[in-house]
Amino acid sequence: MDFQLSKMHLLQQELFRKFAETEIAPLAKDMDEEEVYSPVLLEKMQKYGFFGLPYGKEYGGCGADNLTYTLCMEEVSKVDASTGITLSVHTSLCCACISEFGTEEQKQTYLRPLIDGSKIGCFGLTEPGAGSDVAGAQTVAVPDGDDYIITGSKVFTTNSGFADTCVVFAITDRSVPAAKGMTAFIVDLKEMPGIDVSDNIERMGIRAASNCIVTYEKVRVSKDRILGKPGMGFKIAMKALDGGRIGIAAQAVGLAQGAIDEAMAYVKERKQFGRPISAFQTTQFKLADMQTKIDAARLMTWRAACIKDAGENYGPAAAMAKLFASNMANEVCREAVQLMGGYGYCREYPVERALRDAKITEIYEGTSEVMKMVISGAMKVNAK
Repeated sequence: MDFQLSKMHLLQQELFRKFAETEIAPLAKDMDEEEVYSPVLLEKMQKYGFFGLPYGKEYGGCGADNLTYTLCMEEVSKVDASTGITLSVHTSLCCACISEFGTEEQKQTYLRPLIDGSKIGCFGLTEPGAGSDVAGAQTVAVPDGDDYIITGSKVFTTNSGFADTCVVFAITDRSVPAAKGMTAFIVDLKEMPGIDVSDNIERMGIRAASNCIVTYEKVRVSKDRILGKPGMGFKIAMKALDGGRIGIAAQAVGLAQGAIDEAMAYVKERKQFGRPISAFQTTQFKLADMQTKIDAARLMTWRAACIKDAGENYGPAAAMAKLFASNMANEVCREAVQLMGGYGYCREYPVERALRDAKITEIYEGTSEVMKMVISGAMKVNAK
């Protein structure tokens, strides 16, 4: 692996940074306070191709690689983690399912408008009683002629408040374990009768992101909306989550880098005992430790993205990156608040928001405990 970004990657990184600083940062605080994502910002991101970065031009995408997408995730998350997860769920989860497992007809019908900026996607897997234990899902899809009837509820469905398309997972065969009896369907959230989307769930962090309960009450879905084959849903979901973890790792890196950048600016200006607190060795050493951990997490994230771009098994590397980066982000954001003292605890400064936002990176798209299960499984720790 080349540890230097190419000229093209550097140019793209700078473009993402400028967009984040000029278009996202001025809105981030108000979006968090109001707990609503700006529709104007959403439209701008669609217009400039953010939602189709790692997908082929033949479907309206930008044709970029996963490393480019990772750079984008970091830059937008530096200033607003809610934007990061909005982009990630659409790109890494919803679009990835259709891109990898959809038929050509499904790609033209459902994927194209998602990546050309016409529509927004979401991912319906987690349920009130089935989080890490995906196999505990209770949402069912019963065959009825050429259709299936879906009934059940999905919770913490990011983007669902404004999304058009959802890849939803339901049990179609209870005679076998959920890993073999789950099926993935493509549904239209705004058009299909029987779908109810709740108000936003009130949360500690990523408060601007749309995150709702989606209830399916006898929703009729035609068989041609099945992704892959009946019974492949669990496999499709796990594959998407493997890729999604690279995006979450990048989000965590961005959160941490944004927090340390704020802390750096503060300690250079804040004076105590007659000199800037940046002059104290304790401050310098703390910042050195923080930046070292950020860079380590960044390189782990880039490695996972490059492995995926190479078409190799990236699951364990993605889990390692997410595990390390999410833990690092919580530590760095906490230390950034500490360096800024009482001011860091005030809403006037973005580090308090970064600290609130960082916690979720240890939870969604696989908790830290699940990441350790993935990693130890790849190590064959329990093999005999």
